[in-house]
Amino acid sequence: MVTSKQLQKAHSCAAGFVLAINDTLNVITGKWKLPIIGSLIYGKKRFKELEREIPKITPRMLSKELKDLEMNGIVKRTVYDTTPVTVEYEVTEAGRSLKSVLDKMVEWGLAHRKQVMGKK
Repeated sequence: MVTSKQLQKAHSCAAGFVLAINDTLNVITGKWKLPIIGSLIYGKKRFKELEREIPKITPRMLSKELKDLEMNGIVKRTVYDTTPVTVEYEVTEAGRSLKSVLDKMVEWGLAHRKQVMGKK
């Protein structure tokens, strides 16, 4: 968990602010990572469920992004010893902590869409 002192330090100078933003972007950058996290925020899912919920993502890209998110501790992969093998994905505590960021992005996106559409 980030302390208030660490947060103050990041906000105290542009370089610290930018470094913290870059650290975040290194984990969540890409067209598909946020939609994957957003889908998993609502509960565990199997690969095919994720593929169906995220339009236009290819199986190859979904697999790659899930591996990246798992490597960064955002997603947990659980393999069950069944026939056939069952694999489920879920967000970790670190992934769940992104929910407030996603909520703000949704809020901003809806307001921006309304503003842009209203001008036409």
